[in-house]
Amino acid sequence: MSIELQFQALAEDLPDKKWQAIFNHLWPGYRAWFLRSGVTGRPSYLECRKVLRTYMPELVPIWESLIELSGGGDVESRFLSLWCPPPYIAGCTQGIWFDPNKYEEPMLIRNYDFAPVLLEGNWWKTCWSGQQVLAMSDCLWGALDGMNESGLSVSLSFGGRTVSGVGFGVPLVVRYILEVAENVSEAIDILKRIPVHMSYNITLLDRSSHWATVFVNPDRPTEVVYQAATSNFQHQVEWPQHAEATHAVERLNALQHKLPYAVNSHDMIQTMLSKPLYQDKWLSGYGTLYSAVYYPMSNRAELWWPQESWAQSLDNFMEGQKQIYLKSY
Repeated sequence: MSIELQFQALAEDLPDKKWQAIFNHLWPGYRAWFLRSGVTGRPSYLECRKVLRTYMPELVPIWESLIELSGGGDVESRFLSLWCPPPYIAGCTQGIWFDPNKYEEPMLIRNYDFAPVLLEGNWWKTCWSGQQVLAMSDCLWGALDGMNESGLSVSLSFGGRTVSGVGFGVPLVVRYILEVAENVSEAIDILKRIPVHMSYNITLLDRSSHWATVFVNPDRPTEVVYQAATSNFQHQVEWPQHAEATHAVERLNALQHKLPYAVNSHDMIQTMLSKPLYQDKWLSGYGTLYSAVYYPMSNRAELWWPQESWAQSLDNFMEGQKQIYLKSY
């Protein structure tokens, strides 16, 4: 089988017509997902505003601007808060690579594994809160992975647990980190104080080569671990069916084995584009849709697929579109 994906790179310092056009296109699908348990099954506008002001006050002006652009509706504003959203589950593998020969700069590298029909595919360069951010969008203003001008890069992967609780959808937490944090230490502090609604693994790398992996959960304390590779479980597999279906253990073992021995960045990237790290079970919802590489020392980022790549930087960002065709093999 083969699939077709559409990616686009967009620049808009503050939310305006470009963001509004994306919202109008994607909102029907997001609305159906958000309301699948009914309007009363989601937190109220007042609760959403309160928790945003409590935990992410710097984002409130942007949230209010997005509400206005989306038409000012009650459901829209509650959705955009990403407070206690419906559960969502993905795959993903991510790691931190250091050149053993010390010729190349460190990089954060990740595979994003998810259902193709649910991919936004929007690679945004923005300046919402005073610093430039380059990030792959999710939930219209959250981020799956990204980098800011301070040299902090972040990515997320599902933590492999079925439990859900009271907290934010993690894409908005990643966005908040990219908006306000300047280094790994500040990002860790944010992750320790903001509640999340499901289990995730957050990988961090900054311009000073500091790095960490952070396990966040709705029912457990935030835990900082210095584990350079992660897939879709934390210390041990707690959802065997998901781990088996997504080859979570095999992917982690492969990445842990390769990270110390990749002779250069291209070698490492090609490993991410090869099985078992690269997955082609797109119809099952966990095929690899893109590989992202972030170089925080030089403000560069790349998206990779088996047959092509796309390079961008915060210093020379170019808008454009890319049509990707992926085949099972």
